[in-house]
Amino acid sequence: MSDLFRSGRIFCLLSLLAGACGAQPADRPNILFILVDDLGTEWISSYGAEEIETPNIDRLAAGGMRFTNAYSMPQCTPTRATLLTGQYPFRHGWVNHWDVPRWGAGVHFDPRHNMSFARLLRGAGYATAIAGKWQINDLRVQPDVLQQHGFDEWCMWTGYEGQNPPSAERYWDPYLFVRDPATGESSSRTYEGQFGADLFVDYLTDFMRRHRDEPMLLYYPMALTHTPLVATPDERDASEPMAKHKAMVRYTDRLVGKLVDALDELQLREQTIIFFTTDNGTSRGIEGRMNGRPVRGGKATLTENGTRMPFIVNSPGRVPAGVATTALTDFSDILPTFVDLAGADMPHGATFDGQSIAPVLLGKDTRGPRDWILSMGYGPARLDDKGVRPARDYADRVVRDRRYKLHVLNGEPAKLYDLIDEPWEETNLIRSDQAEHIAARTRLEKVVTQFPNQDGRPRYDPLPPQPWDISREANEKMWNRERR
Repeated sequence: MSDLFRSGRIFCLLSLLAGACGAQPADRPNILFILVDDLGTEWISSYGAEEIETPNIDRLAAGGMRFTNAYSMPQCTPTRATLLTGQYPFRHGWVNHWDVPRWGAGVHFDPRHNMSFARLLRGAGYATAIAGKWQINDLRVQPDVLQQHGFDEWCMWTGYEGQNPPSAERYWDPYLFVRDPATGESSSRTYEGQFGADLFVDYLTDFMRRHRDEPMLLYYPMALTHTPLVATPDERDASEPMAKHKAMVRYTDRLVGKLVDALDELQLREQTIIFFTTDNGTSRGIEGRMNGRPVRGGKATLTENGTRMPFIVNSPGRVPAGVATTALTDFSDILPTFVDLAGADMPHGATFDGQSIAPVLLGKDTRGPRDWILSMGYGPARLDDKGVRPARDYADRVVRDRRYKLHVLNGEPAKLYDLIDEPWEETNLIRSDQAEHIAARTRLEKVVTQFPNQDGRPRYDPLPPQPWDISREANEKMWNRERR
């Protein structure tokens, strides 16, 4: 075992000897939330993938609930801010991608202005840990920010920190920011000869062992399967891009199985609700096959391969097994669902867009609370004299119900698709004169009228200038390249 975790084992032993651990109430389940980076449904075999086998993920689906209508946002930053806050991008303002450690410019996910599910659950008595990728704060500038966001312990890839080349590494020889559970001190360094994904899982497993007698929230935003494509410990000879991608998907599946095995070993399996999902579609240079068709990676697109994600929930004896549900959900629902499951309280006076799907997960409601779901936001954000802002005043977005999907482009309804008859979005029905199509368009356009006419800006108090901050000129060039 890495020296990263030995001190944690000692701390656990001392805690147990001191009688520090109490009994965990049966009605306050542990929550393990696994978020894979850049992987669409076309790479999960229980969703119809044909070029890969993901047996551990498939076992979660077979023994739990598999959602067929779950939306993320199309790209990293808007997805992560949405799931943390329970708000849509037009409300929390992180409409577009902003790589905080690399670009800076005083921008950060500010805990003084943004809620997170971890803060709410920690306030309700949960022990909280995070391991993997964050990227919406610069941890060398804000070393305590994860604690402010609600996490007790962390083992994080820092993101590619400007002017710090070693920090680019998240896989082999990873550069990690880790809080020592024995001392409470945090530090960043390179872990030579090790594979980052293994360290993340080991850290979470050690946390579970030390906190097994109290309710836990474990957030695992994986670095896998995002580029750069690499060989893995199980397939060190993988050399071609597709071989590396498949190796990374298989290793993702292996780590899911390793976490489930750890829960079994610690006799925590029936006390834990496992969520498995991904932050957006696969990178666009990677093509898979699903249900008899080739599927190009849909990251940063509003088509279903960029927005409709695998979403699996598993908890033996708590979540019904072998269920494929058409209930609608999107990532704004994660915060209120976690709060509901944990028996915590939603904050008074705050506005949330999400709705709890806990009754669906627990088998008490087959339909769910939603009539529609939303996805929006891709490409880099822009800088102006007030700081970072959405790239446009009103971002392109899609709204869908169980059958129909409306694309709103340049502020206007532009495309309508029947996802039952034609899930590949090839026949635009926006001008159809059929009564059912007119009714669907009218229904979804009415939803869109509920949104603000202008998207919000991210809420933050600017940080002091740093030498690696991106300039407005460089940002504008980047934004123009993306627009082309």
